[in-house]
Amino acid sequence: MTTVVELEIPAARLGFARAFDRVSTFEFQVGGMIGGSAPLVWTNGPDHETVKQELEADPSVEVVASVADDDERSTTDESAVAGQNDRWLFRLEFGDGVKLFEQIVTENDGAILTARGADGRWVVKLLFHDRESVSACHGLLEQYDFQAAVVRISGVDDLARAQTPLTETQYETICKAHELGYFDVPRGVTLKELAAELDISHQALSERLRRSHAALVSAELSERTAPIEIDR
Repeated sequence: MTTVVELEIPAARLGFARAFDRVSTFEFQVGGMIGGSAPLVWTNGPDHETVKQELEADPSVEVVASVADDDERSTTDESAVAGQNDRWLFRLEFGDGVKLFEQIVTENDGAILTARGADGRWVVKLLFHDRESVSACHGLLEQYDFQAAVVRISGVDDLARAQTPLTETQYETICKAHELGYFDVPRGVTLKELAAELDISHQALSERLRRSHAALVSAELSERTAPIEIDR
């Protein structure tokens, strides 16, 4: 049975560890990583120049090209206000960690559908033809200490029902916040207390909640009749 597996892997094992460490708001999203060509990677951060400088300084990646600069965007007041939501496109060559990961997946008849990252972690979605290939791949990832945690496993027939506008981390954060009464009036827990409970910084939690709220509102306001996946 065709199986989709979602894994969460620390950036230190795949790449962008320095970028995550130096830029607290850094995020990325890459499409299918098939073949030997350098993939196109969408990035988020405080501004284009900061992201570009940190990518160039990160030893785990090589910037092949900056494909879409913010210079190409409008400089009106409206776009300046929305600047925090801008994305910048780079063509990046990944280092040995990603190359070994790709090799393990492909040699077990798998394919990398998407990869995205935030808060120092990658979330990678893989497609396999059967569960035996999944087990073999996961065994090799453990052998090479990728520290891969299985977030979700589903058959392709279950994929539509499993879709959500939130990433797994965002979903868990919202659930914990609801459980502890963060959304109650008055609040049952402060942002600082919730951050301590989740073992993340106050700033990281604030940004994660903002992204989660944006994803939920976008899904609710969509004209579609069913939720869709939004990789943010």
